[in-house]
Formats: sequence, structure tokens, C-alpha cells
Amino acid sequence: MSFPFAIVGFDLDGTLADTAGDLSAAVNHALVLAARAPLTEAKVRPVIGLGARHMLEQGFAATGGIPGGDFERLYRELLRFYEAHIAVHSRVFPGLIAALDRLDTLGVKTAVVTNKREDMARKLLGELGLADRMATIIGGDTLGAGNAKPSPAPIIEMVARCGGGRAAFVGDSIYDVTAANCAGVTSIAVSFGFLDRPADELDADHVIDHFDDLVPLLTRL
Repeated sequence: MSFPFAIVGFDLDGTLADTAGDLSAAVNHALVLAARAPLTEAKVRPVIGLGARHMLEQGFAATGGIPGGDFERLYRELLRFYEAHIAVHSRVFPGLIAALDRLDTLGVKTAVVTNKREDMARKLLGELGLADRMATIIGGDTLGAGNAKPSPAPIIEMVARCGGGRAAFVGDSIYDVTAANCAGVTSIAVSFGFLDRPADELDADHVIDHFDDLVPLLTRL
């Protein structure tokens, strides 16, 4: 029997890789510049997922409120710092490489759809040795304003760029699951990501606890 999926897409932060250490450092860099107290990584993890601007807004909200006229400068500082330290602590999750190897063997196209800026996503994936493995990489800014997850637009674009066929999308947030469900592709949540709620409350079609479970699950569907 042939493998039932032609395309498997992945979110990046909290799904392919644990990037919380580097993202937390970038948020705290901006907070310290604004004379705010730094946040613990545990405080930053749940607000990762809607892009760097949202992450910084939440960081300021948690430390006294969003500064008015200085916010854009601090946002640029966050991006500058993050780009320069994008993969100091970031590591792929256990079992990912073996899962990608198996999907490659099965002839499945893999892709990334993230709310991270596309240039940042490509840089990080390059540092992690994953960029060349992906058929396409779609960032939060790739399709223009209003077309980042939870919009289904980037998932639909992913399928189109990969040549069509049955697709699944793997993510760790409600934004990932909503985008996948609205795009009509199989949604799979990981229980080890940057969750703001238990994975079984994300309304995904399926939940996996380790990347070792991914290909066996897809094979059964």
C-alpha cells in the first residue's frame, strides 16, 4: 500500500525546534533596554506563535505595559539581537531527523509554515541544517498582511507549492490547528511544544507525544 500523504507541513518554533531560549533572550534584551525586569523562559513560552511583535507586546504587557513612542525602536532591537543570536540555544526536538529521513524515503514532500518572518525562518532552518530539506518555507510575511496563521492561506499555499495532494500539518498551537483545519488538511498537534493549553484541547485531529509517533500515525490514516 502506498503512503497516504503526499505532503507533511510543520510549524517551526515549538514544533520542529525548541527555540524558547533564543526567543526569550531576544525579548529580554528589549525589556532590559526599556528598563524592565527580564522574564523567565517559562513566561515567554506560552506567547510564542504569533510572531515577534506579538511576543514583545506580551512581554511588555507582563512588565508594566506597552511603551508608546519607543515600541518600534525596541521591536527593531529585538529583531537585530535575535538575528545575531538565532541558534545559540535552539535545538530540534528528539526524533525529528529520523522522521524526516523516513518521510524522504517514502517520497513525501516536507514544508515549513511559520509566523516567524520568512528571512528569519530560513536563517534558523539553515543553522539547524533543515532548510534544504524543505520543499517550501512560508513565513508570516510571505503572503502579506492578514495571511499568517491562523489564516488557512499559508497552508493552502503550502499545498499548492508542493504540487497538491493529501496533506497533513503538524504544530503546537491553536493557530496551527485552526489554520490546518480551515484549510482542510489533517491537523496534528505535538504535546511537547510551547503550549498555552493541553494539546488535547487544541481541537487537532490527532496528537503525538514524540516524533517517533508521526510516521506510524500517518501510515494508519
